[in-house]
Amino acid sequence: MSESDTPQSQPTAGVIPFPGGAKPAAVTFDRRELSELLNLYGRMVAAGEWRDYAIDFLKDKAQFSVYRRSSEVPLYRIVKDPALAKRQGAYSVVAATGLVLKRGTELSRVLRVLDRKLSVVG
Repeated sequence: MSESDTPQSQPTAGVIPFPGGAKPAAVTFDRRELSELLNLYGRMVAAGEWRDYAIDFLKDKAQFSVYRRSSEVPLYRIVKDPALAKRQGAYSVVAATGLVLKRGTELSRVLRVLDRKLSVVG
């Protein structure tokens, strides 16, 4: 058997192999995304808007939920859904009513809908 007959161990283009060939159990936020989310959360806590958060890593999407009080439903959910990446964008901000406030491919742009500048009303 020549070298050209042996199966190649190189992955196909665009596919990142996982250790042991196992697929990931859930969609997660990476370090950069978590940093952006927690920076926004910190600013909103300092402004007195938010008090608690929860992170859910589901099989098909990841969610960062923010609360005014921990016993309530989330005010907003920041959702990462890779299945929508090529269509509408992987990231979305969903209000407590289920209304999608913003959707896009860049997390920083999607989060701008929540990052209101505080101003003095005269």
